[in-house]
Amino acid sequence: MDIATIIGLLMALGAIIGGAALEGLHLNSLVQPTAALIVLGGTFGAAFISFPMHTAIGGFKDIKKILTSSPKNDDLIVEMCGYAAKARKNGIIALEQDAQNHKDRFMKKAISLSVDGVDPKDIRELLEIDLGATEEHAKMSVEFFEAAGGYAPTIGIIGAVLGLIHVMSNLSDTSKLGGGIAVAFVATIYGLVTANIICLPAATKIKHRIKDEMLRQEMIIAGIVAIQNGENPRFIEERLKSYLGGAGDKAGGMIEDDGGKK
Repeated sequence: MDIATIIGLLMALGAIIGGAALEGLHLNSLVQPTAALIVLGGTFGAAFISFPMHTAIGGFKDIKKILTSSPKNDDLIVEMCGYAAKARKNGIIALEQDAQNHKDRFMKKAISLSVDGVDPKDIRELLEIDLGATEEHAKMSVEFFEAAGGYAPTIGIIGAVLGLIHVMSNLSDTSKLGGGIAVAFVATIYGLVTANIICLPAATKIKHRIKDEMLRQEMIIAGIVAIQNGENPRFIEERLKSYLGGAGDKAGGMIEDDGGKK
């Protein structure tokens, strides 16, 4: 679970609701199912019109990226160094079982290519093509939520206008005029909240998740190519830690040097 997402939602919604309460606004006046239906239905309906079905569905599936944390790259370094030591001791073919059992699609493909004896240059080329295609596909979810964030405020205004039309058609009852106008503008609030607390932050968080995944896959490529070249596990460790910059220094030594040479 990504704690930052939970804290952010609680802070944003808490600030809005808390501020409204401090101003003496009755919170019941903010609960308007009709406005929610107009804004949410209109916003995501427009987003569905803008993108193919598989992109829209993929966008909703990627909500899990917002709520979950990225895998730790330190663990990946330990894993890759373990593969390097195993291959150095028993030969690259010893990784065949690891390839078959691995749950990560990219890692499984990388190990399989290595076990099959593909030239390291070809492995890098194939995996970099895969990485680029994966990145472009993942960015579609970002575009979906950014588009939804752009539509939401306008749909909120449409909801407010519809509410005002209803109010203006009942001017004979002036006692309800003020309350009707207030209710009409709730749709505007829903539109702004949907855009600026849900859709646009979701797009930004998915962007960060994509960057994390691309870094992870780049590290896998570097590690597998180094293993295929027969490099020292200690050197592979240092190579992979360099991808993490200063964060990699905190990991410390992860493997014992086997005394081999690069």
